[in-house]
Amino acid sequence: MSAVRSCNNDDVTTILTIVNSAAEAYRGVIPPDRWHDPYMSPTELHQELSRGVVFVGYELDGELVGVMGIQSVRDVDLIRHAYVRPDHQRHGVGALLIKHLLRQSSRQMLVGTWATASWAIAFYQRNGFALCSHERTVKLLRTYWTIPDRQIETSVVLANPALDQ
Repeated sequence: MSAVRSCNNDDVTTILTIVNSAAEAYRGVIPPDRWHDPYMSPTELHQELSRGVVFVGYELDGELVGVMGIQSVRDVDLIRHAYVRPDHQRHGVGALLIKHLLRQSSRQMLVGTWATASWAIAFYQRNGFALCSHERTVKLLRTYWTIPDRQIETSVVLANPALDQ
């Protein structure tokens, strides 16, 4: 049996396990100065939760195998921390999660990812997101995210629906 469901405090350890195992795909792909181990610490996850990131998860046979966060910031919803366990990737889990979040929101949705993560960019494009121009990306990252300049330099933003460039 499978279902998309809201995550709760009991899922924190599993969320961290999923994020950190799936994030291994970024090792050696993103700039080395942006990589850290673990990719997300328990403290970072708790900070994200306290900032309003709400996770949904895909549960398969009673086991959480994918997670995706959403965070309302000002007039948009941000997709945050979208990860699927490596042994369940490329089976439609991420698509089910993003479709669920798109159905739940009537607001502009934005997602930021690493510019060198071609597979992530392609995933969002397959699911209705359009890549923003570099100029628009910088403005959006400075407006809606709290990230260092170095990360802004190495990231892209995608929007659903597409934004005028």
